[in-house]
Amino acid sequence: MTRSLLAAALALALAACGTEPGRKLQELLQPSKGQAALDEGLRQYEDGAYAESAKNLQGAIDQGLTDAQRAEAHKHLAFIHCASTRERQCRDEFRKALAVDPALDLAPAEAGHPIWGPVFRSVKAAR
Repeated sequence: MTRSLLAAALALALAACGTEPGRKLQELLQPSKGQAALDEGLRQYEDGAYAESAKNLQGAIDQGLTDAQRAEAHKHLAFIHCASTRERQCRDEFRKALAVDPALDLAPAEAGHPIWGPVFRSVKAAR
């Protein structure tokens, strides 16, 4: 009986793969190819190693990420560009993040940042 239930659950999960909930389930169960590079890039960002972080974040995007991960990577790339006074690239990365996740918002501490907070709000309002 247990094998039958397992087979039925697997068949149902596979059938749902084409739906949004099915894709979300796949994202949870199967790590993306760029997951390790994303994790390393975010760790480097937190440590203040921005040049290395940017390389890993871009590498993670190039390797393949889920939509949520891709939005997170683009958001952090935007932070790096803004902090480095590259406003055009900052805006471009925020646009990419919002294209992947139109509902993306910054955390309160991020939104209150004097450099990228206003840039993000401007890009989001222009959508």
